[in-house]
Amino acid sequence: MDLLALADFTLVARHGGFGAASRAARRPKATLSRRVGELEAALDVRLFERGRRDLKLTEEGRALFERAGALLIELEEITAAIASGGGQVRGRLRVSAPLLFSQTAMGRLAADFARAHPEVRLEVTTDDRAVDMIEEGYDLAIRVNPASDDALVGRAFLHDRLVAVASPDLARPSSGAASAVVRGADPARSWTLAGPAGAETLAIDPVLRLSSLVMIRDAVRAGAGVARLPLSLVLRDLADGRLTKWGDVAGSEIALWALYPSRRLLNARVGAFLDLLRQAFPQAAPEELAAYLAG
Repeated sequence: MDLLALADFTLVARHGGFGAASRAARRPKATLSRRVGELEAALDVRLFERGRRDLKLTEEGRALFERAGALLIELEEITAAIASGGGQVRGRLRVSAPLLFSQTAMGRLAADFARAHPEVRLEVTTDDRAVDMIEEGYDLAIRVNPASDDALVGRAFLHDRLVAVASPDLARPSSGAASAVVRGADPARSWTLAGPAGAETLAIDPVLRLSSLVMIRDAVRAGAGVARLPLSLVLRDLADGRLTKWGDVAGSEIALWALYPSRRLLNARVGAFLDLLRQAFPQAAPEELAAYLAG
């Protein structure tokens, strides 16, 4: 099998079309189309269903992409290791990270990684959805409380929990609902909080709906209402008296996982990034993330 044609096929499959693959690789679209056609002829199978406006993998094409993509990455890592004498980590590392972690911590982590590994070209994209790492070409994904996935392995590198916080100027109502700032279309009309007296129910009246936790924190600082926020995000505000805690949110434990595709060989670049996370958050505690953000 022509490995170059196989590499072109995975490039087109990853980008979802010849045009997008051509722009990403800066190679002629006609060349990619010809190489994929040659691969289909050699295998005697159709790898893509070609519509007028879209391109979809056939069942055979999807099976080849899932297996060949990992094998080509592994081959690339082996040749890169040989070329560098097995020493310096190099190549491209694509990471997907959730919005809040990207906004608060990823910029500094990326800078630290770039200084430690100047031969690696790090690319971080922000996405709260569960990306398909193999099809979309990611080496590492950071996810919050991920569902079990047999195709992925990894570890929890941070733990957090939600707390209900408000401005000191906002009085907690003795009856009725508290003005609240909530995320998106959250339908909840009450929260269960754990306080000194045990579990209690807090009725809420959503007066603001915001999509970003950073926006919610800023609105709460300005006295708009009470909100549920990660402890790491508001720990400094609580310590400085800018916010007060009304209670811990029951059943709100959060775990941030670093996940990568399960393969026989661990990508050296992924291993280096995992080492960076371990160094930054050795106890995996919310206090460590808060201190990291403050630093």
